Amino acid sequence: MQVYKRAHGAEQPHWPCGPFKIRLPFIHYRWEAAEMLQALIMFVVSLGMIPLLQTYLGLPYEVALAYVVVCGVGFMLPALLGVPFVPGWITPGIPVVLLFLGNFEPGPEAIQALFALQFLVFLIFLFLGLTRLGTVLVRLIPNSMKGGIIIGAGIAALIGEIDAGGRLANTPVSLVLGSLICLYLMFSVSFQGLTQRFPLARKVVNYGMVPGILIAIFVGIATGEYAMPDIKFGITAPAFGEMWNYLPFKVGFPDAQVFMLAVPTAVIAYVIAFGDIIVGQSLMQRADELRTDEVIENNIDRVHLVTAIRNALHAFFAPYPGLAGPLWTAVAATMAERYKYGRQAMDSIYSGAGTFWISGFLALFILPLVSFFQPVLPIALSLTLILTGYICLMVGFEQLQNNTERGIAGTMGVVLAVYGAGWGLAAGAVLYILVERTHLLKFRSVSDVKTTSQEGAQ
Repeated sequence: MQVYKRAHGAEQPHWPCGPFKIRLPFIHYRWEAAEMLQALIMFVVSLGMIPLLQTYLGLPYEVALAYVVVCGVGFMLPALLGVPFVPGWITPGIPVVLLFLGNFEPGPEAIQALFALQFLVFLIFLFLGLTRLGTVLVRLIPNSMKGGIIIGAGIAALIGEIDAGGRLANTPVSLVLGSLICLYLMFSVSFQGLTQRFPLARKVVNYGMVPGILIAIFVGIATGEYAMPDIKFGITAPAFGEMWNYLPFKVGFPDAQVFMLAVPTAVIAYVIAFGDIIVGQSLMQRADELRTDEVIENNIDRVHLVTAIRNALHAFFAPYPGLAGPLWTAVAATMAERYKYGRQAMDSIYSGAGTFWISGFLALFILPLVSFFQPVLPIALSLTLILTGYICLMVGFEQLQNNTERGIAGTMGVVLAVYGAGWGLAAGAVLYILVERTHLLKFRSVSDVKTTSQEGAQ
């Protein structure tokens, strides 16, 4: 139960605080048991960042765990400050970030580079949130280039997992089985039909990736692809003291050249993140239409500001390959699906989002859970990246209107996935100017001409 109760048809109670709306559990919204249980499993995905922190930044495990705790603090901020999204990383951008980090030696050099990148992402979100220019900026990017960015991120995500020496080669049984189960439960047309006829199927789909992750973990352990966990009891001990030695305050801040090298990747990260904002806005709009008992106020400028705060937190106290993104699509979609079943199922959209990441944050300190998942952390990250790759390809191709846009986007996507953000953006811009533009001095594309001619014929 909560102290403040929402009147039917009103907005969830809150404390106004400048551009934010503060909401606390048990005071402004109730605790949701279903989201808590889901978070106690899904928090393993946030632990999945640890192998990347160890490989690309050269962090010890305990320091990497401290970084994840800082990330957990950031995950709780949106629901606290009035954003109805379930936040996550800029997941489709992770392969692009890793391509960027591959140019730097693990250790102080890579930490400085990642600080530069994340600080630029913070500035972009802050500037566009304060000026309300986010929508305008993304509209200026041609459709073919936006599609190319998303497709390139999807290709890079899949290549990283299925390439020779990747995790698919090392753990084929668990990763293939887990991927197929997740794809079937989340995207299969036949399973969607089952959810309409069988209540059990509808309950399963409410837990999103959880069934696939759990089955992949147990199969991986049973087949010997992953070691048997050594379960320990107590509270985890992230190395917060030692973490200082791996922060920019200690290793030094990057020079101007590193910032310049990070600009293309930062721009791509924002464009991908803005796509997540659009997806989140669609999910919230649909949820708002299905439930008349709550008004969901989704302020895009507030989303930008909160995401900026999270990226600033990371840049200075835990530079993160996943960056800080506005939406974890899989969990947000699952939560929105349960929300539609009424107030009895989920009192408020904020109670679902808030409960999920507070529970996920607390789970980071439960040593039996963390020690159980420690040997299988790569499987959670791999499944996340494979699903991200699938969704990126699906969404990227879906928004392209004609063969010209598809050709440019596909070519740009391959260049981006293979050679990195800078070359990908350059290839997309050159192809757009040479192939899609109908006049070098005008900004009318082939699709514009086609639309105009169709209107004239009518």
